[in-house]
Amino acid sequence: MTHALNIVWNPSEGIDLGFFIIRFYSLMFVIAFGLGWYIMKNIYDRENESLENLDSLFIWTVLATLIGARLGHVLFYDWEYYRNNLLEIFLPFRFSPQFEFTGFQGLASHGAAISIIIAMYYYSKTILKKPLLWILDRVVIPVACGAIFVRLGNFFNSEIIGEKTTSAFGIRFIRDQFSPRDAVNATQIQNPNDAYNAIATNPDFANLLQQVPAKHPAQLYEAFCYVFVFAILFLLYWKTEAREKSGFLFGLFLVLLFSVRMVVESVKESQGGFESALGLLSTGQWLSIPFILIGAYFIFTAEKPVKI
Repeated sequence: MTHALNIVWNPSEGIDLGFFIIRFYSLMFVIAFGLGWYIMKNIYDRENESLENLDSLFIWTVLATLIGARLGHVLFYDWEYYRNNLLEIFLPFRFSPQFEFTGFQGLASHGAAISIIIAMYYYSKTILKKPLLWILDRVVIPVACGAIFVRLGNFFNSEIIGEKTTSAFGIRFIRDQFSPRDAVNATQIQNPNDAYNAIATNPDFANLLQQVPAKHPAQLYEAFCYVFVFAILFLLYWKTEAREKSGFLFGLFLVLLFSVRMVVESVKESQGGFESALGLLSTGQWLSIPFILIGAYFIFTAEKPVKI
């Protein structure tokens, strides 16, 4: 019989500089985009492409990722709420039941994937002047790298967690059970920013920790698997002639990344969406199937360009 390690995950919100807090979630996005730019710079150098085109690619990718991920969450997972609160789609506030600053909560990778493909179509036709699959075969490498850090950001935020478990991998996510206001009320801490730390140290609150079940750290499972997705694409591009087969790396990315999603979704808590209507699979799994099929198509139809 296995037992959870009883790890209590109760991090601070970020690095407190006194006048400003660098939130870990935001920091992970900065790292993801920064590394992505560096990886694509090396690719563009190899392909003798202009760095001016790289700057445009960076801007389009950032916008497509954020806008697509946000709209993906709204449309795929929480449309019943947002259709009656349209302003909250792009505003970091909640107006009901009371006004509250929430930040932008809710990003869906499936929406980001669709948006990036659309943005790359525009970029390839109007700026790069190359076939769409040329840029898709290359941009998926930094995207796979960025996915690692996005999931680490989810881990810092204690979101997209797994179901209850008694396995050795189980983690007690304090923020999954208690909100800052709950912590303030229970510990009599006046500053909500200090409340989470008080949960783990206040003797009066210690017994409530027993109410926090161990759950699968699904974010870490995904991040770990994405390391291999990135490594495979990276090595194939740099060490083989796979990059010459138009659509192959793009298709392989879709199959590998969304196959990981299919597997990890099986231990995740429900994220909502239309799964209750379709049954059998989660919303994330249903959304992953088309990407896997499209990826398989590009893998099996990929051919090297004919040299004249």
